[in-house]
Amino acid sequence: MHPHHDAVSALIRRVAETVVLPRFRNLAAHEVLEKTPGELVTIADREAEERLTEGLAAIAPDAVIIGEEACAANPALVDQAMAARAWVIDPIDGTGNFAAGEPPFGIMIALIEAGVIQAGWIYDPVAERMCHAALGGGAFVNGTQVQARQSDGPRPHAAVSKVAQSEAEHAERMRRFEQDFELWAMPRCAAENYPRLALGQNDVAVFRRTLIWDHAPGVVFLGEAGGYVAHWNGTPYRGDGKGVGLIAASTPELGRRATELLFG
Repeated sequence: MHPHHDAVSALIRRVAETVVLPRFRNLAAHEVLEKTPGELVTIADREAEERLTEGLAAIAPDAVIIGEEACAANPALVDQAMAARAWVIDPIDGTGNFAAGEPPFGIMIALIEAGVIQAGWIYDPVAERMCHAALGGGAFVNGTQVQARQSDGPRPHAAVSKVAQSEAEHAERMRRFEQDFELWAMPRCAAENYPRLALGQNDVAVFRRTLIWDHAPGVVFLGEAGGYVAHWNGTPYRGDGKGVGLIAASTPELGRRATELLFG
């Protein structure tokens, strides 16, 4: 595990217990705002990011900190992830679910150095499931090393995100997959999608939007578990916003087949 694993895990659990879970199904109307059309933010997102920022600054004072909500106010902050040692924070991934009082949602953190993802943490506060991976060190769920595996059933399972695309585009992508895959609904929560791919629940996830806080922790986790993650053109994931789309899969073979179907 990464040398900072114990400290980061303890911080995430503490913030979940003191900030996030007390607000779950306990939000007043004025505590839920629309920061952009269709994108919600809650008081818990902002308070959790503040607490995580303070804690990570103490763990590694030399690293810059890039939080989703801070980037909403200053989008230029994300560029620092490509040029420095940086913590990337998604204080509540799946805010729409959280605001509606429904799981799944999670807390996600990645450590990046010169654009390379070194470690990731994905915590489900409801299930108390901590996923962690360190580059070259394997992937773990609650301390037990895991290896990505394909789901059971006559056909592999695929989920195609609706985010950042038109209804027509989404329908066309679903059509391309329906003969080879059993189509599953995708929860709007990367903190849930990546563990599903590693734990034999799902086989392929197709994303159009590739924001660094949504994907960096999951990319290193699934990659270290032996799964597949790449942009639609087959290039490795980077969080600089230059790559289009993302395919994540439980096996490299399914990842490559999904890429073929996407453009076939």
